[in-house]
Amino acid sequence: MTPCIELLKKSKIEYKVHHYTHDSSCDSYGDEAAEKLGISTQRVFKTLVVAIDTKELVVAVVPVSSKLSMKAVAKTFGAKKAVMADAHDVQKTTGYVLGGVSPIGQKKRLKTVIDSTACDYLSIFVSAGKRGLEVELRADDLKTLTNAKFEDIKSE
Repeated sequence: MTPCIELLKKSKIEYKVHHYTHDSSCDSYGDEAAEKLGISTQRVFKTLVVAIDTKELVVAVVPVSSKLSMKAVAKTFGAKKAVMADAHDVQKTTGYVLGGVSPIGQKKRLKTVIDSTACDYLSIFVSAGKRGLEVELRADDLKTLTNAKFEDIKSE
């Protein structure tokens, strides 16, 4: 049981857990999840931890099919610059391993932004806290659980 799933159970919102066998030679975790679960890469969202200019860590949730716009993330949080966070800092702060970072149930709750395309679907998929485990839920429920906001943060 991951912290993500434990928090979802406590919250009493509707969700569904999806398992698949992770291939350790695969390094594109989101693409692997979409392929193995038979879901569009536009509905599977990756959780990226970003350092903004104050060195504060924030979370950006974007479709696997897209790249994150660092400029948009910085603007969302009123920062001048944003860069991908150091892997060690990500694991230490969230409590999750890379490829299994969930936006839900992190060790330290980070400010979160979800790409607005999440609202285009009845449900979306995010990591449930480990490789090979995804959770399906409504974007509005994800927003509520993470105290996030919806913004256009993917690059075209």
